[in-house]
Amino acid sequence: MTAALHDDYPPPGKWTADDLDRLPDDGRRHELLDGNLIMSPSPTRLHQSIALMLGAALQESCPADLDVTQGVEVRLSRTRAFIPDVLVTELDAASRNPSHYRPHEVMLVVEIVSEGSRSIDRVLKPALYAEADIPYFWRIETESGSVVHAHKLDPAKRVYVEQARMTDGILVPEPWEIDIPLSRITPRSR
Repeated sequence: MTAALHDDYPPPGKWTADDLDRLPDDGRRHELLDGNLIMSPSPTRLHQSIALMLGAALQESCPADLDVTQGVEVRLSRTRAFIPDVLVTELDAASRNPSHYRPHEVMLVVEIVSEGSRSIDRVLKPALYAEADIPYFWRIETESGSVVHAHKLDPAKRVYVEQARMTDGILVPEPWEIDIPLSRITPRSR
């Protein structure tokens, strides 16, 4: 942490979502897992390029009552907060220009797997997003070409069920009809 944190950090006991609001913008992603602070380095160019292009492609076909954005915190609880790479939310919630969303305002979260976040993006975040009843979760793998894994929540079991594994394009009927060639979200000089 930086000197700007003074003597107040770390806070006594567990971190809370409110503590995240007081952290300086240091270029890292600050997330919470059961009151424990998780700090990730700034994402790579590949990661950010995919997020940017995917967000733009989703925005083109997004229904009028939804909004597409990236890198905005979702507060799952007082001691759990994550920052999805791309997310689709209710337009009403987006209209308040939030610094964070509540799970019931989120329709879709997308995580782009990075070298330093494999277990978190593949196992931990999907389990906690499902527990928070977020209807759709996509995971994008980039190790050997791009692969998009689209999941839908099984509300009875509160787990995600894989609906599609796509290597040529994103073609899904939900949360709305989406057809995006993978070349559209593949950065130059890959």
